[in-house]
Order: sequence, then C-alpha cells, then structure tokens
Amino acid sequence: MTLRPMVIILAAALTACGHSPPTRYVTLNAEPVIAPRVATQMQPVQLTAVHIPAELDRPEVVTQDAANRLTIHDTDRWGAPLGQMMRRTLAQDLLARLPAGAFVLPDAPAPPHTRILVVTVLNAEADASGTLTMQVSWTLLSGHPAHTELRQQLTLSSSMPSRDATAQAAAMSHVLGQLADRIAAAVVTR
Repeated sequence: MTLRPMVIILAAALTACGHSPPTRYVTLNAEPVIAPRVATQMQPVQLTAVHIPAELDRPEVVTQDAANRLTIHDTDRWGAPLGQMMRRTLAQDLLARLPAGAFVLPDAPAPPHTRILVVTVLNAEADASGTLTMQVSWTLLSGHPAHTELRQQLTLSSSMPSRDATAQAAAMSHVLGQLADRIAAAVVTR
C-alpha cells in the first residue's frame, strides 16, 4: 500500500525535472568599421591579453542589478570563456581598423619590434536603465625590455534594448568596437 504512493511521487518529481528551461548560448561579434582603414606605415601591434574581473569570468552571463548585487543567469551562458571571446572580438575589430599588415593576431609569431597591447577590463555593468558601461585600461608596450609607450583609461557605454543576455552580448560587442576605434586612432599616430 505504501509503495504505490511513493512510485507516484517519484514519477511526478522526475517529470517536473524534465521540463527545465533550455540553456541559451550567446557570443560576441566584431563591430563594423565606421571610418575607413588608414593607409600608413606603422610598427606592428599584437594584442596579447585581455584581463577581465573574476566575477565576470564564468560560463554564465552575469549582470550587476544594484550596488553590491550580481545576478547569475543560470540558463544564459557564454559560448566560450568570456575573456577569450573578448580578446578574439577585439582582435577582429583591430584587424579591420589598423593599416594592412600592422596588426599581428594573438598567439601568432610576431615580427621583430612588434609592440604589445594589453587590455584590462575593470568592470562591465549592465544597469537597470538599460545601459552597459565598461571601464577599461589599455597599455601599449615596446622595446626589450618592454616599457610603456602609451596608456589610456576609458569609460565606454552602449544602450541595450532589453536586459536579456543577447542584448548584453550585443552591447558588449559594440563597446569593444568603440574600444578598438580609440586604440586604432591612438596607435596609428605613434
């Protein structure tokens, strides 16, 4: 008599587990170039690293809903580690913006006298008003031993039509495009 109710309860529990929401994966994409590529000779540049905060370095998409509060979206995940996707996307953006032959892809063998570009993301916050804001610093190093040739700190933002993961990924892609525009404008003149 007690076995039958247990079987019914177990079957109901297993049925409920089978209907969890689907996992959605999002990625970053390179932004189209607004200004035409500058045709000039310059010392090559290689993006070697993009450092991101530990709280963003996870498979799930994370948003900051309020001061001191993060939301981890269990069903929205990055298609690859976020730091690697940001480096790949920024590399694609820079490749399209710098003169032909001036950008060396990450992890590719670099010719002599290639300058090193390191990017550090301090934070990337999607706020309640629908704006993604990223605080970032980038450093251009040259020589052996390496010395700082140029360093800039920026706050960039992009509006999001909604607060879902797809909108956040699109806004982050747009901000990385803005960052590439700023870096390209600065390193071409050096």
